[in-house]
Amino acid sequence: MNRDDVIFFKNWFSDYVRSFYSSNEEDQKNILLKEEHTFNVCENIVDIARELALSDKEMMLAETIAIFHDIGRFPQYAKYKTFRDRNSVNHGYLGAQILIEEKILQNLHDTEQELIIKSVRFHNTFLIPKIEKEDSIFFIKLIKDADKLDIWRVFLEYYETPEKERASAVGLGLLDTTDYSEEVLSCIHRGQMATLTQLKTLNDFKLMHLSWVYDLHFRPSFRMLLKREYIDKFLYYLPQADAIKTASLVLKEYVQERLKD
Repeated sequence: MNRDDVIFFKNWFSDYVRSFYSSNEEDQKNILLKEEHTFNVCENIVDIARELALSDKEMMLAETIAIFHDIGRFPQYAKYKTFRDRNSVNHGYLGAQILIEEKILQNLHDTEQELIIKSVRFHNTFLIPKIEKEDSIFFIKLIKDADKLDIWRVFLEYYETPEKERASAVGLGLLDTTDYSEEVLSCIHRGQMATLTQLKTLNDFKLMHLSWVYDLHFRPSFRMLLKREYIDKFLYYLPQADAIKTASLVLKEYVQERLKD
């Protein structure tokens, strides 16, 4: 792989996304949201990789994975009008399928192709498959971190935006009440990620995103999390209850410990 390959992939991605542009304002808003997200994830993964002192080849592999990690989102939305995998299709698997069928990576070495395709396929899994090779696991962790660091931004902007102006495909349609579930809070205290099946309210959804702190893997990622103040920003949109404040302290202590690793 060389820098010309990365430039080709970026240009191909832009052309591919433009094929999904729509005159429908709502559809276009959702497509642009994912396009912007991809560019941000590319920046995140390069920043993380640079701080980890990866080689030039590894940096290019990481950036390529970021370019294509959400390629499945565009046909997913075009067909189903949603970004909810459980209501449509697994966008990670769809993205890997697109890379294979379109033969976008055909000029790369077989091992590079396999690494990129696997990273795209598994970037959105709750747990990384144990059967994967060590190098695959590393790059899957890398894209997971870069992805989360921008998904947090996406949802914070969603909460900051007036309801009529929000991208419709972002939310889950959960009840927007002052309630939250002890079950979700307990996940944070146990050092675990909450799952979609545990969510009952929009506050649970926000707490689930906070629990994603436990799925960050690299010290630079924790530094970026801290610098962007994501924990405090999510807390602003949650009830100011003692139980939630206590959970936030648990998360902050965890972040500080991981920064010592």
